[in-house]
Amino acid sequence: MPPLETFPNPQPGRDYEIAIRCPEFTSVCPKTGLPDFGEIRITYTPDERCIELKSLKYYLVDFRQKGIFYEAVTNQILDDLVAACSPRRMTVIGDFTARGGISTAVTATYQKK
Repeated sequence: MPPLETFPNPQPGRDYEIAIRCPEFTSVCPKTGLPDFGEIRITYTPDERCIELKSLKYYLVDFRQKGIFYEAVTNQILDDLVAACSPRRMTVIGDFTARGGISTAVTATYQKK
């Protein structure tokens, strides 16, 4: 995986929300080998660090060749982003395109203790 880069939060004393949409997310179904398409939505309140968007783009592109279930990819993205920037709170939603008449949305959340 490409490294997730961060930068110092310009307003660490204030709670504010950053919302990121990645509408062209792709991965591979581990059972069929067929491509999966969806949107990844990331919402977080930064603490000391913010996610650098170019590195996030390259990180997400790396999933194009990876066989992974929707539930696993959504939780992995959350875990990796939390490890990179230690936000106050974060939600990652994987909203995947319908396949066989069924669409799936997976929501994973984190709250700093």
